[in-house]
Amino acid sequence: MGISGIGGLLVFCLDIWAIVSVINSSETTGKKVVWILLVLFLPLVGFLIWFFAGPRATQ
Repeated sequence: MGISGIGGLLVFCLDIWAIVSVINSSETTGKKVVWILLVLFLPLVGFLIWFFAGPRATQ
């Protein structure tokens, strides 16, 4: 696995973390769907937007 493969795997893992956090957040279902679609369709950019502005899982 080359550097690009490791980078892709890292982005994939971070996106899964973001999606799980969005699902476990207290946001409405509509907002959850929008956040998940953003992360799915724009993996790196969507993750970065979620990281700085997205909903977090409730503890």
